[in-house]
Amino acid sequence: MTTADTHSIDTGTDTVLAETIDGVGVLTFNRPHRRNALHTEIYEAVPRLLDRFAADDDIGCVLITGAGNTFCAGGDVRDGGSAKHAPSGDGDEQIRQRSAILADNARMVTLLHAMPKVTLAALPGAAVGAGMSIALSTDLRIAARSARLIPGWAKLAFSGDFGGAWFLTHLVGPSKALELLIADTAIDADTAARLGLFNRVVDDGDLRAAALAWATEIAAGPTYAFAGTKANVLDAQRLSLEEALLAESERMVRTALTQEHRDAVKAWVAAAAKKADKRA
Repeated sequence: MTTADTHSIDTGTDTVLAETIDGVGVLTFNRPHRRNALHTEIYEAVPRLLDRFAADDDIGCVLITGAGNTFCAGGDVRDGGSAKHAPSGDGDEQIRQRSAILADNARMVTLLHAMPKVTLAALPGAAVGAGMSIALSTDLRIAARSARLIPGWAKLAFSGDFGGAWFLTHLVGPSKALELLIADTAIDADTAARLGLFNRVVDDGDLRAAALAWATEIAAGPTYAFAGTKANVLDAQRLSLEEALLAESERMVRTALTQEHRDAVKAWVAAAAKKADKRA
């Protein structure tokens, strides 16, 4: 059994842990005593670390998870919610300031969604409100059997934040997304898997090992090609077929010029020759 190549990263805060494991950048919400509810230090640390992972050629996959038995309980209302500081002014100006602060806090979801690395969320338990949005912003999701997705906003007479409605709409369609958001009931792991919100569901005790194994497998793959594949999927959600074909074709040509493509062809030829020898 080989030993994982693990390196801890100083995040500047105890509320977020970071490390690299065999080419996987791992981020962990670390407020288990508060069910990993979001905190002002998290809003600063997570985007900075995601930017670092996105720019690191040695990172092939980014995994985000939560300490303890919760992924993230959303905004911590008792710590002031999403506010970094009290806005000045009144009326429309205060609304604009608060909206800008909230949108800036939510920058982590745009990074997880759009970065040129495959992103994976591992849910050990509930993801509520903004926590659900963060989980849905990743490319792939693996969940413990006890995990739940809970919109949470309607019960507090909120309309939603961190892109929750946007991600749900793209994943399950507008009518189903609206139904889930208005009903505001917990979506269990089996239902989430059936709806395509969870890609894989595993026993609770197996989550960390299964998530790391999946992320490591992705990180060991042709990461430049995977970045192009992710871009193709994102384009499919926003471009016409004609526009998408042109961008897809350029990425195909670019991947053909990479060393990882040449190495893959050599490996394929060698494997084919080996099979031919066995049949001879």
